[in-house]
Amino acid sequence: MSLLNLGEDTWIREYVSCEKLYRDIMGLLSQRQREPKTTTHYSQLSASVRLYLKQYNNEVTQLKEKLDHISKTQLITYDEIERRVRQIEILKSKGINLKKVFDTPIRTLEHDRDQLLGTAGGSSWDSDEQLIEKPGGVGDIISQHKRLLEDQEKGLENLSKIISRQKNIAQTITTEVSLQNEIIEDLGEHMDRTDGRINTETKHVSIIGHKDNTCMYWITIHTYATEANIHIGQKSLRRGVK
Repeated sequence: MSLLNLGEDTWIREYVSCEKLYRDIMGLLSQRQREPKTTTHYSQLSASVRLYLKQYNNEVTQLKEKLDHISKTQLITYDEIERRVRQIEILKSKGINLKKVFDTPIRTLEHDRDQLLGTAGGSSWDSDEQLIEKPGGVGDIISQHKRLLEDQEKGLENLSKIISRQKNIAQTITTEVSLQNEIIEDLGEHMDRTDGRINTETKHVSIIGHKDNTCMYWITIHTYATEANIHIGQKSLRRGVK
């Protein structure tokens, strides 16, 4: 089953953070492509991208390790695990493309384009368009990003359905527990009434037993008294006869 204890899903939160870092790197790469290679701003952008790429790869690795741990504890469904594995693979592929764009000098791309088109030069605008259209460039990254967002939306929809089902299960369990508690309370009250009746009947039996013992005493005394009177009467008759 999925998420038995649904607190905050830290994996999704870190995945969204990794996605945001990817967009930030892509923005920096776009800025760097518009800067001449010899400028200070170009160097600053390159240093920032290099640092963010390292952070990006670390976060992707951490996502993979946490997903392995979650899959062992069986907190999410198999389909959800497979979906997250695909998301991680996409993140890795995007990281490779980012690194490829970062390592490919802009001037080299322009030179290759000029050789292919047979032109001696061109505007920086044409160079940017050529870079975007080049496979593995920023344009390909944007397309992958759109596909990833679609996958993420589908994953969130599936997660919402899972949470809804678990909520219904929790409500059903709560209702059943309440019903069982009412049955237990009624049973307890019935047992209390039964105990009271048993105690009352026990007292009655004790009283009756005590009365029975007293009655036997009186019967015995009466018997002895009767026999004594008979004996006395017999003696009196004998004396009268004499």
